[in-house]
Amino acid sequence: MFGGLMMLAFWGVIIVLIVLAVRWFSGDRPGGSKSSDAMNVLRSRFAKGEIDEEEFLKRKAALED
Repeated sequence: MFGGLMMLAFWGVIIVLIVLAVRWFSGDRPGGSKSSDAMNVLRSRFAKGEIDEEEFLKRKAALED
């Protein structure tokens, strides 16, 4: 009985570690800032010429607040 519980606990720890490793490497970290994603999109749009410098600066200021 005790051996079965230990095996179950062992595999549970292994599964949790795998899930945490996948989240870590995929960039889905808890407490991560969504504003950095928005800033990357904004920079990309500016680099592609979809928005002008005035629009970029206005939206950047809004994101930083």
